[in-house]
Amino acid sequence: MNKPLILITNDDSISAPGIRFLINVMRSIGEVVIVAPEGAQSAKSHSITITNPLRYNIIEESTDYKEYSLNGTPVDCVKFALHKLLDRKPDIIVSGINHGSNASINIIYSGTMAAATEGAMGGIPSIGFSILDYSFDANFNYAKKYIIKIVNKVLAEGLPSKTALNVNFPMANGKEYNGIKVCRQADGYWRENFEERLDPRDGKPYYWLKGDFLLNDKAEDTDEFALSNYYVSLVPVKFDFTDYSNIKELKSFE
Repeated sequence: MNKPLILITNDDSISAPGIRFLINVMRSIGEVVIVAPEGAQSAKSHSITITNPLRYNIIEESTDYKEYSLNGTPVDCVKFALHKLLDRKPDIIVSGINHGSNASINIIYSGTMAAATEGAMGGIPSIGFSILDYSFDANFNYAKKYIIKIVNKVLAEGLPSKTALNVNFPMANGKEYNGIKVCRQADGYWRENFEERLDPRDGKPYYWLKGDFLLNDKAEDTDEFALSNYYVSLVPVKFDFTDYSNIKELKSFE
């Protein structure tokens, strides 16, 4: 039987440790094609490049393994792979492993999850993997068996139409994770401010965005609760933003 075709991307760049770890795990499962940003593209959400030309570099092309970098966003990478580089539709798209959480409201800003959502929009089972560790030296080892389990299950059974998976791992503490919790996105937000500094060259101010994450949701069925209790969180997500519960109430606008 043919090996499954696995498309891999991320938003931390082609050289990030998270994607290098994910590549090694996926090579044990199937034929791998990587198309990832040549530089960091964090917090790009679902942005695409329309005002500049896209260029790609061939890093390696061999049997069962192809690797490319692209001067675009994570969503650009998925689109470019599907329409330019691949000769058949991938069986699955995996994005990550992102350095940093994409739980709760973070999914809105995430380039990692936007790539997975783009795959789901094209009818391809897609998963975004992230870890609650922003360190370059994040420990991904405890995530390996869960990645294999989740990817193999999706390859065997597929996913519901228009649904992607948002999988987050806690920061490793030297012990095996407690398991997987299928849950919902927690209600949280960022309380933001801009730190002002002065440019020593011209004395003019410049700004860095800063913020503190605030969690409004203490329920036990959320991704944030799962992560805080050392479980792997798995949230099914859709790209249809319609608020169906309020359509009837808003009929008065007609």
